[in-house]
Amino acid sequence: MALNAIVERFTQRSPVTVMVRRTLEHALSSQWIDEVFEAQRDKQYTRELLFSSVVDLMGLVAMGLRPSLHAAAQSDPDLSVSLAALYDKVNRTEPQVVRALVQGSAERLLPVVRPMKKQGPWAAGYQVRVLDGNHLPASEKRLKPLRNFRGAALPGQSLVVYAPEVGLVVDVLPAEDAHAQERALMGPVLERVREGELWLADRNFSTSRILRAVHEKRAGFIIREHGVSPNPTALGEKRQMGRGQTGLVYEQAVRMEGEEPLELRRVEVHLDEPTEDRETVIRLLTNVREERLSALEVAELYRKRWKIEGMFGELEAVLESEVRSLGKPRAALLAFGVAVLAYNALSVVKSAVEASHDLEESNMQVSTYYIAAEVKFTYGGMMVMVEPEEWAEQEVQSAEQLSAALLEMAKKVKPTTLRKHPRAAKKKVKKGYAPGEVARKHVATARVLKGEKLS
Repeated sequence: MALNAIVERFTQRSPVTVMVRRTLEHALSSQWIDEVFEAQRDKQYTRELLFSSVVDLMGLVAMGLRPSLHAAAQSDPDLSVSLAALYDKVNRTEPQVVRALVQGSAERLLPVVRPMKKQGPWAAGYQVRVLDGNHLPASEKRLKPLRNFRGAALPGQSLVVYAPEVGLVVDVLPAEDAHAQERALMGPVLERVREGELWLADRNFSTSRILRAVHEKRAGFIIREHGVSPNPTALGEKRQMGRGQTGLVYEQAVRMEGEEPLELRRVEVHLDEPTEDRETVIRLLTNVREERLSALEVAELYRKRWKIEGMFGELEAVLESEVRSLGKPRAALLAFGVAVLAYNALSVVKSAVEASHDLEESNMQVSTYYIAAEVKFTYGGMMVMVEPEEWAEQEVQSAEQLSAALLEMAKKVKPTTLRKHPRAAKKKVKKGYAPGEVARKHVATARVLKGEKLS
């Protein structure tokens, strides 16, 4: 059977799998990955094991195609080095290499995904960037110094920059010290701020240094005010501006003191319902002028910042972004970075499906979970049937050509098979105290369903 016929069969039966394969190859070609490694590495070097091979193996784990790095390596007949050499490479991967992979691959995918987006910008004249920190969960304590430690061993954290309008993570700053303050890591992130961007962030990033740095780059910000910093001076009375989605909105002019005073707007949202921390007022600081964004628009934009929390949730639930068996900080951060690369590829495919079926205009949403599930089910068989080198003819495409090809393939997708089923927020019910002997009791569910009374 000819190659085109095999690929066409997979395109008809599982178009999203072919779409993910072609998107990954465009964003993460082996040659480009190795070039990034050579350009960014400090102490590492290449002997027999190419860094692209490491990323490929970690990608199998991130996509859930293999349960562990060990299993991925053992199933690869072309791996020419020992497991010890592989783990040594993974454990020594420098954070700046991971960051460069995320930044570079996002830049390669931006011209692919932009033609798929039909909705307007979140804020006219701005490109929105959402900043947040992500702490990796405790790893298994396999490392000798940790074996007798009863507490949690945290392998690291990352600052993540998300572009919600295109659905891509555009930057990740990995940090090996899990206890480092997020605001102390901001230097390299501030260097990448560009004119025309609008940055949304929580109060962990509310410092005079950060606000001034963003303003000096001629970018906008909407950042939740910290209780202590930067503590601007009020310049007038608060004015009620109307009702937003979550409560009454007020505005007040304030000034951040210093050698060069900076006048800002403080937007307050007096919440109808308190937050989980029982707070009833959220204060936001912004340098965006009122003629560009009203107080109500500022409040609504910050409310939409939760999109990055949804992205983190998908990274955890859909992809293997937290490989707990990798205790070395650099290995754990590489695993997280590769999961971000996979997320971006899935996000592009999701955008193609939504655009091809005009789903952005309706209430129907495509689930990243179901896209990933389809890929897990089909990808292995596809790669057995089609040799990697045999994709070459189809992969030499510009970003514009790939975008058009993905949109065409997406027409073969049945959106209902990928439909997202959002649930309403669960109402929190406070559990009362129960003594230990009550909490430890158990029952046979079958007997209770047959009428047996609970004692």
